[in-house]
Amino acid sequence: MRIVLELKRAEIPQVILNQLYKHTAMESTFGIIMLAIVNGQPKVLTLANMLSLFIQHRREVTVRKTKFELRKAEEKAHILEGLKIALDNLDSVIKLIRKSTTPEEALNGLIQSFKLSKIQAQAILDMRLQRLTGLEREKIVEDYKNTIKEIERLKSILASPALVDNIIKEELIDIKKKYADKRRTEIADEAEEITLEDLIQEEEMVVTISHQGYIKRNSLDLYRSQLRGGKGLIGMETRDEDFVEDLFTASTHDHVLFFTNLGRLHWLKVYQIPETGRAARGKAIVNLLQLLSEEKIAAVFPIKEFKEDQFLIMATKKGVIKKTALKAYSNPRAKGIAAIKIDPDDELIGVRLTDGTQDIILSTREGLSIRFNEKDAREIGRVARGVRGIRLKGDDEVVSVGVLDKDTTLLTITEKGFGKRTKAEEYRIQSRGGKGVFTIKVTPKNGRVVGVLRVTNDDEVIIIASSGKLIRLKASNIRIIGRATQGVKLIDLAEEDKVMSIARVAEKDAENGESGELFKE
Repeated sequence: MRIVLELKRAEIPQVILNQLYKHTAMESTFGIIMLAIVNGQPKVLTLANMLSLFIQHRREVTVRKTKFELRKAEEKAHILEGLKIALDNLDSVIKLIRKSTTPEEALNGLIQSFKLSKIQAQAILDMRLQRLTGLEREKIVEDYKNTIKEIERLKSILASPALVDNIIKEELIDIKKKYADKRRTEIADEAEEITLEDLIQEEEMVVTISHQGYIKRNSLDLYRSQLRGGKGLIGMETRDEDFVEDLFTASTHDHVLFFTNLGRLHWLKVYQIPETGRAARGKAIVNLLQLLSEEKIAAVFPIKEFKEDQFLIMATKKGVIKKTALKAYSNPRAKGIAAIKIDPDDELIGVRLTDGTQDIILSTREGLSIRFNEKDAREIGRVARGVRGIRLKGDDEVVSVGVLDKDTTLLTITEKGFGKRTKAEEYRIQSRGGKGVFTIKVTPKNGRVVGVLRVTNDDEVIIIASSGKLIRLKASNIRIIGRATQGVKLIDLAEEDKVMSIARVAEKDAENGESGELFKE
């Protein structure tokens, strides 16, 4: 039978073939356990052991069969010897039988007169008269000679292991001639299992993550299908207090890395992220990863391949930084792997992907920042603790880690709703482990720093207060001023209210008449 499947232009033939292998009986794979009883004990054998024991078994069978045939041939020869004696003394035998009154008397007479065994004497008495003819007598003699030859042949087989092996070969050749056909199964060291990834077509997806931790994916075609000048699309339906915080494109076979505040790494393939409707919220990340109760996601970014020349820069709130090759994180486990060793009173606050030559900036809650080149931090192993990135005073903590370039500004937001933008060039390069310079002047009026973001004029940010109040601002509307300033008020707060966090909006609002923007830091 020949079946031809005509595919649509966009379909991948290998994916369809894998699906047929997976979901139909077109290909069957089964394992074999080489378990056998050897000398009364069950043993798992190799193929070589199995063949050796089979040959040994065939030798035993052949020897036992030969011994059985030899015994039968000797019994036959014994009887034929008696018949031959009777034929040689035919007249005397007939006279003895006629003189006997009973069969028992005739039997005993034959045994005593011709020195026959009981079996031979009984065979003579049982012999039919037709065998007394000349032709039958010749047949008996010929049969006796052939039986003697057969006995000699059987004894020679029992005396020669080589002859036993020849018999086994001849029997196997006969079986092959009678039953052999083309092999229908393949003997392999290990069956190639078709994984879920083999059944999924590789295509570009848009992954969206909300501020409250909901994630989903959609086909990139949903974003590309609009005509220029349209009103745009909403990539995720969110509640009033939630918004799209991260949005990036990735292939279905790419990895998404999730770093937690406890210094562990979890990852998913993009195809493992649920694909929902364009305006749906998606699924909570905590339901997709095996997180501990106190774990929270600190950083998320996609990886197409784990390249040798890429690095991860990690920062903790106590000012520790760590530089590790991306390749070291390419084999995670289901429950996650250690990404950095975290001290008991510390936690991971951010992770950045670099090429090994970029400038890193750490910003603290007391308004200090330090800029240094990542070459100052030597590359260390995956489970190491790291080195000092900035020297902190008192209860100061690091609130952000970023990668600087000349085309961006740093947006700093404080607890009482003040903020400002500062050009990256105002932060001079220092040595790692220093105290840093002022990025904003912290006073009772503006409060301590909540977060620092790298932004451009096209970005939008959201400021979230502890009361649930939030405000959305364009970065271009926030003034660019010097480092040692307090900033300007960006959100009005009640006296007891405080800013809790800030985030860049990854997707522009459709009501602004702009299409969904795919952002990837």
